Amino acid sequence: MEFERERHAIVLGAGVAGLLAARVLTDFYGRVTVVDRDPLDGPPAGRRGVPQGGHSHDALARGHQIMEELFPGLGAELVAAGAPLGDIARDARWIVGGRTLSRSESGLTTVTCTRPFREYHLRRRLAALPGVELCGGTSVVRPAVDPERRAVTGVVVLRDGVERTLDADLVVDATGRGSRTPVWLEELGLPRVTEERHKIDIGYVTCFYRTQPEAFDGDISINTVASPEVPRGASCARVEGGRTVVTAYGVLGDHPPVDHEGFLDFVKSLQAPDAHEVLQEAELLTAPARYRFPTNLRRRYERLADFPAGLLVLGDAVASVNPRYGQGMTIAALEALVLRGHLAGTAGAPDGLGFFRELADQVIDDVWEMTLISDLSIPGVEGERTPEVLAAHEVVGRAQAAAAHDSTVALACLRLFGLIDPFTALLEPPVLERVGKVLAAAGGRPPGI
Repeated sequence: MEFERERHAIVLGAGVAGLLAARVLTDFYGRVTVVDRDPLDGPPAGRRGVPQGGHSHDALARGHQIMEELFPGLGAELVAAGAPLGDIARDARWIVGGRTLSRSESGLTTVTCTRPFREYHLRRRLAALPGVELCGGTSVVRPAVDPERRAVTGVVVLRDGVERTLDADLVVDATGRGSRTPVWLEELGLPRVTEERHKIDIGYVTCFYRTQPEAFDGDISINTVASPEVPRGASCARVEGGRTVVTAYGVLGDHPPVDHEGFLDFVKSLQAPDAHEVLQEAELLTAPARYRFPTNLRRRYERLADFPAGLLVLGDAVASVNPRYGQGMTIAALEALVLRGHLAGTAGAPDGLGFFRELADQVIDDVWEMTLISDLSIPGVEGERTPEVLAAHEVVGRAQAAAAHDSTVALACLRLFGLIDPFTALLEPPVLERVGKVLAAAGGRPPGI
């Protein structure tokens, strides 16, 4: 679609998915408006519409790359404002199955910071672009539609108690898991989109601390990954303002306590002591805060037979996966690239069903499958453990065990974790051969796989 200065796009939701989508839209629309019910001005702060915003949020390696592509210099800006920067294989400590992965220089960087801090800087960069307007404190009431009710022509919003209609050539719903688009479709006489849910019942608790400078031994983060043997984990990371954020999690109802002593005991129970050791001399800055994530959720828009023109959906509004993998912001970034490719290849108005098929093929199918396979490695998680699933568990388990002894295998695992490479990268003959040699040299098959 050629750029037309008078065309107007509206993005619903000012989370990471919405902000990145809005940035892409500025290349195709003369005006881009971002609507959110929370205020969008002022310093970095948690937003009421993002109840999980105060917990650890990772920008995986691929997410960091895409954000830097869309907003050149963003990483340097975050670092200048106080966020740590590091190499994912050299400066981040990864503990899987109780074993620390071997270190190397990957050339892949990430910035560790809080979500409100990152969103604040994304909003600033976006708002500085020509034709962009951020409308905070504004609630979306319903879509505006044409007389035939076949196309979305804008949105009806409520601000300061007054309803008004914002006309648009395209509306993008990035309002997250609680998206109203499924209800809107029914109100337009269309079938409701099929939803897939897979129970994981993960609960996590977060505390912020002031830690000793030497507590991390030069690392930017310590990531203790839950395993089938101990399905508990924690992210312990240095963030802006000289603070440390610790988010501990457990699955299937085994959630961390919300009293601080109980929280520390939970962290102590992990397979490795590293995160707990950081907290021995730490100063508690915030009371423990809880969040619960009951199910993975996917809305199958790509399977619909009809969809109104002028409307697209992305981010958690399409697929929301287990947060223990830290993929949410990176998935949103990948989806922004799909949006860019779709708009670049569309001669006229965007094709909703075509976009959803592209989104599924290029991003969601692989992430969804690997999330469910990984979740099924935890005993008690419901689902069929087919021969293919068990084979995937074997491949990943062997690679992770070898990664504790070999930096090349460790980097292959981290590239998979960071959504740089697909799962099939672990099946490449050179990787499989190296894993076999490493495990043989380590005395055969280490325990825990």
